[in-house]
Amino acid sequence: MDGPPENDVCCICHAPFHIPCQANCSHWFCGSCFLLLWDHGAALHPCKCPLCRREITLLVPSEASSRQYHVADVAEVLQRIERYNRLYGEHSNGITQRMRDLPFLLRRLLRDMMDPQRSIPFVIRARVYLAMIVSFIYVISPVDIIPEGLLGVFGLLDDLIIVLICFLHVAALYRAVLLTRHGGS
Repeated sequence: MDGPPENDVCCICHAPFHIPCQANCSHWFCGSCFLLLWDHGAALHPCKCPLCRREITLLVPSEASSRQYHVADVAEVLQRIERYNRLYGEHSNGITQRMRDLPFLLRRLLRDMMDPQRSIPFVIRARVYLAMIVSFIYVISPVDIIPEGLLGVFGLLDDLIIVLICFLHVAALYRAVLLTRHGGS
């Protein structure tokens, strides 16, 4: 599913979605409604989600919206969304922002990797697979930084940290792909 839920409406205009876009907090908005919110907000900071108050540093239009690029008003909205992504999407606000973006990015990455119609560059796909394989090998190997045999449950801590670092790395790779795709770079 690459679009908002069936019977959902934009939380800004309370109407059916027009040019639906998903924010990095996983909420959906009309592209034009979000841009109005951006126009009336602080110009130097990213907008905050009206629902969860998280900073929106990445806005991804739905595939259906992206295919309507030839329509003049849709093209204007998509160009402004690309500008927004270029301004605020390239810098992440630390580890907490990256952790919050993790479910959104991993869910979209999994959907993109499983769908043969979507294209992820081969190099990125190979790096994702390599990171997952290396972290899996580390988790199942008996060689650990903190051995489970000596410290029990606390020995699993290093395994969880390695898996978390792997997920953060994979999410950063995919975020770069989304920025290239929807940031006009």
